[in-house]
Amino acid sequence: MGLNAGSLNRRIQIKRFTETGRDAYGGRIGDWQDFETPVAARRRDVSDAERLSAAAWDNKLVVRFVIRATSFGKSIERTDMILHEGIAYEIDGIKEVPDSRGFLEITAITSGGLQANTPFEV
Repeated sequence: MGLNAGSLNRRIQIKRFTETGRDAYGGRIGDWQDFETPVAARRRDVSDAERLSAAAWDNKLVVRFVIRATSFGKSIERTDMILHEGIAYEIDGIKEVPDSRGFLEITAITSGGLQANTPFEV
């Protein structure tokens, strides 16, 4: 299956944590800010899992987003976050798409449909 611009039929927003200070315990205080403008992407759900742990359900969805390998795309870091259709995803990995150096594949995970304002550990 080949990649082309037409297969990038979704829009994702990359968010980057901006630190504004430290709390009394040394923890980071800040906010997730838009990092550039939304970009075109292809989305593929890889797996989902439900399990019971510590008497609570844990839902995880692993998704792969493919974007163009622009200078912006190459500046995305694992500590960034993806916002897609109101759900926040933690970035688990970023790599070049095999046989297509013009695209990057971002593996991302969401737990239980985290909403946009959900803080991640940074």
